[in-house]
Amino acid sequence: MTIGGPGRPVTGIGQAYPERVEVRGRDLTADLMGRLTFTEYVHLLLTGDEPTDDQRFFLDLLLVSIAEHGMMPTNVAARMTLAADPTALQGAVAAGILGAGPVVLGTSEECALLLEDARRRVAAGEGADDVIADVARVAHDAGAKVPGFGHPVHRVADPRAERILELADERGVSGEHVELARLLRDAVATEWGKPLPMNVSLPMAAVLLDLGYPVSTAKAVPILARTAGLLAHLAEEQENPIGFLLAGEAEEAVTYEPPPAG
Repeated sequence: MTIGGPGRPVTGIGQAYPERVEVRGRDLTADLMGRLTFTEYVHLLLTGDEPTDDQRFFLDLLLVSIAEHGMMPTNVAARMTLAADPTALQGAVAAGILGAGPVVLGTSEECALLLEDARRRVAAGEGADDVIADVARVAHDAGAKVPGFGHPVHRVADPRAERILELADERGVSGEHVELARLLRDAVATEWGKPLPMNVSLPMAAVLLDLGYPVSTAKAVPILARTAGLLAHLAEEQENPIGFLLAGEAEEAVTYEPPPAG
């Protein structure tokens, strides 16, 4: 029984043949290996095209910006998984990625969707300031958070976010999405009555969209980047195991409260 509407049974990504491998219409060994960097290859895999200089530069920059962020829950989960089964490297990586969501890894996909919706409203004739003010007001009135703002560590400013915006300006790639992100920062400060730090997720989404990437890459980039960080933590875990120490610290931090008698 088929569930849902199936797509056409085709793929445009790649095919392995007995004598060669073809990826996005290119010969892997004769054309790509030795010519493309991994960042350029990721772009090709995701989009089907080779990157421009700016696309390569910023995809590389964004991967570097979010690959590692200390002993975050994703890394702790991966280390504890490897401690429980030292042979399950792939399982430990999966445990870390499964814990990478909008709370821990970032809200880049939500930011991209918000910015794209705002851009469409502006393109339909609404003023950019009015659209962004409405987005902030609706979120504030609902008691909701605006994706891309606030951070448990970077409470004043996220240095990664500021550097992304700085380089986007320097290289002339800041477009309508970056402008909307900056307007949103001002609108959020107005609605909340104080400035809130823009975290790395919002400029990441804005720059990707301004460079022509689809919304889906806003989530793919952090996942790919964090996989590299997880592998580093797991390599260290194999040399200096601290997974059970982390588990023990967690147990010590929590007090058991039995149910009331009777």
